[in-house]
Amino acid sequence: MTHYKELGLVNSKELFQKAVKGGYAIPAFNFNNLEQLQAIIGACVETKSPVLLQVSSGARKYANQTLLKYLAKGAVDYAKELGYAIPIVLHLDHGDTLELCKSCVESGFSSVMIDGSHHPYDKNVEVTRQVVEYAHKHDVSVEGELGVLAGIEDEVSSAVTHYTKPEEVEDFVKKTGVDSLAISIGTSHGANKFKPEQCTRTAEGILVPPPLRFDILEEVEKRIPGFPIVLHGASSVPPELVRIINSNGGKLKDAVGIPEEQLRRAAASAVCKINIDSDGRLAMTAAIRKAFVDNPAEFDPRKYLGPARDQLKELYKHKIVNVLGSANRA
Repeated sequence: MTHYKELGLVNSKELFQKAVKGGYAIPAFNFNNLEQLQAIIGACVETKSPVLLQVSSGARKYANQTLLKYLAKGAVDYAKELGYAIPIVLHLDHGDTLELCKSCVESGFSSVMIDGSHHPYDKNVEVTRQVVEYAHKHDVSVEGELGVLAGIEDEVSSAVTHYTKPEEVEDFVKKTGVDSLAISIGTSHGANKFKPEQCTRTAEGILVPPPLRFDILEEVEKRIPGFPIVLHGASSVPPELVRIINSNGGKLKDAVGIPEEQLRRAAASAVCKINIDSDGRLAMTAAIRKAFVDNPAEFDPRKYLGPARDQLKELYKHKIVNVLGSANRA
């Protein structure tokens, strides 16, 4: 077994306490490869932001669990090399079994999510409690989930949204012992978060989705005051990135995300961790597609992955400074 402290990582408990008190949210950026990791660490060091490096089950299979462990250690050393030792959490995103969560704890993860939201309530409580009991023995943080987000991202999918029931949160937190709770208030996975008929269209032709259910968030805050809340599926799907992709051979139809002003409002509340994955994929894809069109004879991966990494870094710096409010909180 490799304990996360051997890799120089931290768990999320103290970070979340500070975020709740400080009225900001810590970025949780998903990664699968070296360029994404370079962009994340570069952006967070330059803005002096703490960060959760998120790895889904699919990403773990893609990148290899052994390589991921040493990439995380490399991220800690890379931040120091860049001049600022930011707090870094290695987090399992949407773990779906006790066995997967155990495996991640044993390979150096400092935080795991057990997503039992697809189970009936009592089964969700049972499996979440089992993960908490194991993870806490190793000082590893645990995130649970109540409610179901619509959309598809990696191996997580649902056709419809099931909003979190505020009346369940106290019982769930008490019975499971989780350290943070992901809730469903209208965010969703993937780049196509809403159907066009669910949105209004501005004079410029931009689709605007329905607002998040802040009434649910406020009721949850009343019932478990000061408890760390998490938002999944919180990418904004910037129209300019969709335009670049589509003007360079892409076919992203009706891609609509969460307006950034709504995420800023959420970050100022008990929401202390906001997950952003699809926006990063869009930024990299836009840069790569443009590079291929602008330089069709290029075949050196560094010449198109480099611009993709740089665009991703700038996107993440924007999110940290202007949306999450976590700059200078490291």
